[in-house]
Amino acid sequence: MRVSRLAVALVMALPLVTASTSAGPSPERTPIALTSVLPAVAEATPDPGDDFRITSGTTITGDADIGGQLAAILRPATGFALPISTGPAENSIRLGREPGHGAEGYRLTVRRDGVELLATERAGLFNGVQTLRQLLPAAIEADSPRRAKWIIPGGTINDRPRYAYRGTMLDLARHFHSPGEIRTHIDRIARFKINHLHLHLSDDQGWRIQIDAWPRLTEVGGAPGTGVGGDGGGFLTKQDYRDLVRYAADRNVTIVPEIDMPGHVNAAQTAYPELTCDRVAPRPRTDMRVGYSTLCVREEITYRFVEDVIRELAEMTPGPYLHIGGDESFATPHGSYLAFQRRVLPLVEKYGKIPYGWHEIGQSPAAARSVLQFWGRERNHPSVATAVAAGAKLIMSPANRTYLDMEYDRLTPGGLDWAGAIEVSTAYGWDPATLLPGIPEASILGVEAPLWSETLRTEDDIEFLAFPRLVAIAEIGWSPRATHDWPSFRARLGAYGPRWVRDGLRFHRSPEIPWS
Repeated sequence: MRVSRLAVALVMALPLVTASTSAGPSPERTPIALTSVLPAVAEATPDPGDDFRITSGTTITGDADIGGQLAAILRPATGFALPISTGPAENSIRLGREPGHGAEGYRLTVRRDGVELLATERAGLFNGVQTLRQLLPAAIEADSPRRAKWIIPGGTINDRPRYAYRGTMLDLARHFHSPGEIRTHIDRIARFKINHLHLHLSDDQGWRIQIDAWPRLTEVGGAPGTGVGGDGGGFLTKQDYRDLVRYAADRNVTIVPEIDMPGHVNAAQTAYPELTCDRVAPRPRTDMRVGYSTLCVREEITYRFVEDVIRELAEMTPGPYLHIGGDESFATPHGSYLAFQRRVLPLVEKYGKIPYGWHEIGQSPAAARSVLQFWGRERNHPSVATAVAAGAKLIMSPANRTYLDMEYDRLTPGGLDWAGAIEVSTAYGWDPATLLPGIPEASILGVEAPLWSETLRTEDDIEFLAFPRLVAIAEIGWSPRATHDWPSFRARLGAYGPRWVRDGLRFHRSPEIPWS
C-alpha cells in the first residue's frame, strides 16, 4: 500500500467540498474583474465606469441557439424572464457573428447600455458565454440566491485559443462510467473551454462500445464484474454513443473514441479466442497489470476484426479523429508492431478519419499523416522527432504533468503514483512548446489531460481527481504563453472555488490555492 490506513482515514475524515460547505461571501460583496476569467483571456481592457446591470427588462438578442443556452443559465438564478429575440433591443445582451475571430475566438464588449458578444463561428459564441458566466456573481451557478446585483464589469475582451485542441480523457474500460456521468463531465469541462473528450473504450479489463459485427465484445467485455477489481460492468450502445456525441457537440466538445491495439486487448480475446495466435481464450483480467496481451499480427482475421471496429466506430463519429492506442505493446515483437501499424493506420484514413495514437505509433513510417499523443516523461524521443519531421502532429500529455489519475500528494485518497505526485502547480508549470527539444510549435495541435479509471468508481472520484488540475491544463491550452503566471492563476482559481461549492462539486482543496 502507498499510504497507511490511518492516513487514509484521516484524509477521509476531512470535510468534503460540497454544497453543504460555506459558500463564502455573498454575490453583492464579491468583486469581479474583467481579467478574473479561467482560463486567462488573451486581451482585456477594463472600463469600471461602464458596467452593465441585468434587470427584469433585459433581453437576449441575436443567435437563438447560444442565446437559449445563455438564458437557461441566467433565468434560474436571476428570476428574470430574459426573452430571446432576433431584432435589436435596448438593455440587451446581443450575440452576433462577424468575420475575423477564427474558429473559436470572440470579442465581448460590455457597456452601461448593453453587452455585445461577437464571433465568427458558433464555437466562438459558446466560448464567449463561458467567459460571460464567470463575470457574473458566483450565485449564477446556483438557482437559489435571487437578491444578487447582476452586474457585468465594463470593458472589452478579445479572446482566442493558443491551441486548437484542448482535451481530457476518461477511461471507461478500467471502470465503466455511465452516460449520465459522462454528460455531467462534459458540462464541467466545457466551462473551461476544453473542446475534446477522448473516451478510452477498450482495454484488458473491459470492452465498452457496441460493435454489431462482433457482438460478444460487449456481451463478455461489458458484462458485470468487468473492470479493475471486478467492480462494475456496462457498455455504451450505439445509441448511447450517438447521444453523447450530440450532447457534447452542443457544448463545443468533440468526442474522440479510442480502441487500444495491438496491446491492451485481453477483453477482446476473452470474447473471441480466434484473435489470439493459439486460439485459446485468455482468462478475464481485473488487475492493473499492462503489457501482456497482443493481437495475433500474422493472421488475417485480426485485420478483419480491426477493420470492422474502425468502420463501425467511424460511421457514428462525426469528429475528425479515431484513436487506435498503440501504447505498451510489450508482448508484440517490434517487427510485428511495425507491420500492424503499416496495415492499420491506412484503414483509419480509408474510413475518413485522421489516425491518432499514443506516441509509440511514431516508430512506424506509416504514422507520417497521424497525430501522436505524447505521454512520456523523458525529454528526448527520437522516434517522435522523426515522425514529426515526416509530417506527424502532436498532442502533449506528459504523464508527470497532465495525468489526472496521479495523486496530488502521498495522502490523496485514490489515485496512482507511478508518474509522481501532481499538485496544481506541477500541472500548471510547463510549456508544451518547450517540452521536447527540436519539436516546432507548429507541429503541436494542443494538450490533453488523461484520467485513467483504475481507482475511480463514482462521479465524486472523477471530480476530485480532475479538479482543479484540469483547469491548469485548460489555461495552458487556451491562453497565450505571455499570460501564464502562477500567482495570477492561483488567485483566480481560488476565487472560483465558491462556484464549485454552490454547484456541489467535490474538488481537491489544494493547500497551494488561496480558496475564497
